[in-house]
Amino acid sequence: MSKFWSPVVRELTPYVPGEQPRERLIKLNTNENPYPPAPGVGAVLRDFPTDHLRLYPDPESRALRQALARELGVTVEEVFVGNGSDEVLALAFHAFFCQARPLAMPDITYSFYPVYCRLYGIERRTHALDDQWQVDLEAFGPDCGGVIFANPNAPTGHGHGRDAIAGLLERVTESVVLVDEAYVDFGGESAVPLVARYPNLLVTGTFSKSRSLAGIRLGYAVGSPELIEGLERVKDSFNSYPIDSLASAIGIAALEDREHFEACREKVITTRERTRRRLADLGFEALPSQTNFILARHSEFDAAQLFVGLRERGILVRHFGSDALRDFLRISIGTEDEMNSLIETLETFCR
Repeated sequence: MSKFWSPVVRELTPYVPGEQPRERLIKLNTNENPYPPAPGVGAVLRDFPTDHLRLYPDPESRALRQALARELGVTVEEVFVGNGSDEVLALAFHAFFCQARPLAMPDITYSFYPVYCRLYGIERRTHALDDQWQVDLEAFGPDCGGVIFANPNAPTGHGHGRDAIAGLLERVTESVVLVDEAYVDFGGESAVPLVARYPNLLVTGTFSKSRSLAGIRLGYAVGSPELIEGLERVKDSFNSYPIDSLASAIGIAALEDREHFEACREKVITTRERTRRRLADLGFEALPSQTNFILARHSEFDAAQLFVGLRERGILVRHFGSDALRDFLRISIGTEDEMNSLIETLETFCR
């Protein structure tokens, strides 16, 4: 521990991302899309005028925001973009949740949320999932400094429909409700249409999952102009240019190819459901999922041992060390061939 660190840094326990292995493995641990981005992305990379890189990008990222607004059916004033949805979330925590009242969240959800709370000194109030491993929206009341949850939830996979989110917004009216929709394109129902009715709703999303752009770092938020202005104020106090010119052009190209997006999304969904059935045949309890991953546990075999055994055979999945999740493996959905290799390897363990 460095003597030069500030007291806040000494107390931090940073977020730990999934392993990015240097050796060649079947990589099913970080929820990346197994398919390449839209062909138009490649065209941007080939043809981008390098002379543009000597200039600062548009600090408003207006072209990208306009493309997102068209895709999502909102106005450009209701869209914010950032360097990955993690940055968008960090700015939102700073803009809306640094208050006296605690921030309400599920006790099992995206593990970056508690990290942001510690970084910003935000008190959090956690609520248990229900007996179906679903976020209990009824547990969130109006006496809080805000509500945040992933929908569909990570790492459990369940998503609530739009009507259920609207019911929550009818109760929580005086603080921001942030719905993190990183995985919504794989079977969830987006809350974005509710933004027009509820000025305290902020919906975040990412290009990393369904758009196959985890390596370019693009995220966004949709909310009332009041909320977007709050995000802009924090952003411009930190980094006026979070979206570079190349990333903006790539994001626009990805949004324009609806056919490619739908085809890749459907392939992931189809493979996910087939994998769930095959895992069940091997004795796994695989939770229902509206995401590009499955959370599964076996009644007889230890998850940590399965994790090690898979890795020794060239397949990398995610195992969490927390008490609540230590029996589970989180398995990202890869190609059909990759998932066949996973199942065949698990068959050697389970049979």
